[in-house]
Amino acid sequence: MRNHRRGGTCADGNLPLELDAFVGRTAELAELCRALDEARLVTVTGMGGVGKSRLAVHAAARSAPPDGVWRAELAPVRDPAFLDHAVVAALGLTDHTTRPPRETLAGHLAGRRALLVLDGFEHLVDRCAALVADLLHRLPGLRILAVGRRALAVAGERLFPLAPLGPDEAAELFRVRAAQQGIDVGDGPEVREVCRRLEGIPLAVELAAGRLGALSPAQLLERLDDRFRLLTGGGRDALPRHQALRTAIGWSHELCTPEERLLWARLSVFAGPVDLEAAEYVCSGDGLAAEDVLDVLGALLAQSVVTREEGPAGVRYGMLDTVREYGARWLEATGDAERLRRRHRDWCVGLATWCELEWFSPRQGEVAASIEAELPNVRAALDFCLSDPQEAHLGQYLAGTLWFVWVGCGRLSEGRHWLEQAARLDSGSEQARLKALWVLGYVAILQGDTVPALAALQECREEAERCANETAVAYAEHRTGCLALITDDMARAETLLRSALERYRRIGELNSNVLMGQVELAMTRAFQGDLPDAVRLCEDVRRVCEDHGERWTRAYALYVLAYAAWYEGDLGRARELLRECLSDAHSFHDLLGSVLAVELVALVTAAEGDAAEAAVLQGAAGRMWPSVGLPLFGSEYFNAPHELCEATAREGLGDERYEECVRQGSRLGRQEAVARALVRRRVALDGLPAPRAAVREARESRAAGRKQQPAASPTWKKGGETAG
Repeated sequence: MRNHRRGGTCADGNLPLELDAFVGRTAELAELCRALDEARLVTVTGMGGVGKSRLAVHAAARSAPPDGVWRAELAPVRDPAFLDHAVVAALGLTDHTTRPPRETLAGHLAGRRALLVLDGFEHLVDRCAALVADLLHRLPGLRILAVGRRALAVAGERLFPLAPLGPDEAAELFRVRAAQQGIDVGDGPEVREVCRRLEGIPLAVELAAGRLGALSPAQLLERLDDRFRLLTGGGRDALPRHQALRTAIGWSHELCTPEERLLWARLSVFAGPVDLEAAEYVCSGDGLAAEDVLDVLGALLAQSVVTREEGPAGVRYGMLDTVREYGARWLEATGDAERLRRRHRDWCVGLATWCELEWFSPRQGEVAASIEAELPNVRAALDFCLSDPQEAHLGQYLAGTLWFVWVGCGRLSEGRHWLEQAARLDSGSEQARLKALWVLGYVAILQGDTVPALAALQECREEAERCANETAVAYAEHRTGCLALITDDMARAETLLRSALERYRRIGELNSNVLMGQVELAMTRAFQGDLPDAVRLCEDVRRVCEDHGERWTRAYALYVLAYAAWYEGDLGRARELLRECLSDAHSFHDLLGSVLAVELVALVTAAEGDAAEAAVLQGAAGRMWPSVGLPLFGSEYFNAPHELCEATAREGLGDERYEECVRQGSRLGRQEAVARALVRRRVALDGLPAPRAAVREARESRAAGRKQQPAASPTWKKGGETAG
């Protein structure tokens, strides 16, 4: 068996690297691995705190199939309708199309031998069972390891009930956790009795060990003894295991100071790990000063109530689901839950606002990492706002403000889910709804769904003009121009984009969206034969982006500049520009920007004389396009470089060899394709046609073809009236 864990994650998947030693469970681990070898669906069941998740992670790592292991944490998911989206997100899939997320999952896993771990599904059991049954039916190479407090009741399911630790293993866990605090507790009778009273439940044992900084094993035993008598009337032997866990958590809660209890309860409003700044904002006040949160958090960490993890977004603090649930019950009992949920919502709105502003800055990469880490909390805030009519305006604002996540960070499908909910609501806030509408139109355009895109943009513009909202009018006009661009009406696209850019100038709007409008205008100029003007526009965008530290829009400007360099025959410069373009687009998980760059790298590679490598890259791009939408938007203009590259490669290789190279490229995953496209290959250039001549010949050929056919009606027109 292979263990893929490396650098904190699974090399072929996303299994976490556990920081604490895994103690005991040798027999169960071996048995679970055997079960995974024999059955396609294994469900680990057991009470909260018994160690299901940790055992599942270790078994999955040992049993990793060739195409990796992927874990989806489902506990934070509140809306069953979001389940499929959550699994897609956990697999790190980027899909720009309108395909349902389940189809994205099935498409990604088709033909692969992979293991999917679904952890914490019990509150979504019906929806999860339907998903599991469907995936197993359609994907013969897929195995699923489910982890929850009950069975899925799916045909072919093999149950793996997990019992608490035996006496020796529980005592060993207690000693190991004590040693991590620099405490040697030995193997005395008090240690074994503490573990026996706690019924060998790993979470309970760890909570007790977390108290060793202040209490000896004998003192722990005395306090546990008092607590058990109080709850059970002295009938220790009849104590149910779930009662033992509640006792251990409750006992740990009782030993906390008032400030520690308060923070424990308030932290339960977070749907996932949280950084110190968020904890200070949301949880402080009314008995807990902001400057004291760090010290109190440290105390909860020392007691194993809170866990600590490090990632791209820095140090974050979380709680196990069972511990969070206990805190949530206490928060409800205090009558303060609604206020804390609103503070959590306010923090998410503030975070989104800050991130949108900082997206147009040198901190763009930091923003992407921060919002990725906070997605569970942002989703909880969206769900809270969009399910309460009084919060609808904030839900619309939040869904629209996160445009840079949906568009810039490759989450179009998820963004569409929230934006459609937001746009349907009558919030009483025109400004918030108008932003949700134009962002919805933008997302739908990038998904290739032109009819809903046009409807959203038309409604946005009409309402914006009615209430004299110049900003919304500009964005609606801009995105309608973008729609004209990808449907090949260049004259209309240029008119709309120039008008939108002028509106932006008048109102003083300057950000990534505005600069993207200028890049799109440059594309219309290039497609109409005025490449010098396109270069001028994109050099201006490049300069402004570099002045502000902006990399996402800059990547698209570099794409146009690379095309111009190729056209002029400066292949070295074209490749260097594309290297920067592709690196940045890929770092933001922008699949559209990435695949466009790979297509153009293929063209440059063909011009350099390496027809085989150009065909391989075309095959790699061909595999990427189904996750983006209609290849090259179905646009004659965007498709022209692809056709020219194919013609050049076929001429150099012959049809059979060309198709073989394309098939080779189609087997490359996205990471492999990008890495390959970034490698520069040196070959002879003798005898190749000049790019200028090739483009001129292609244009003349297209023009002749258009004269022989009636013009097609652009898909962005409706009922004989143009949009915008």
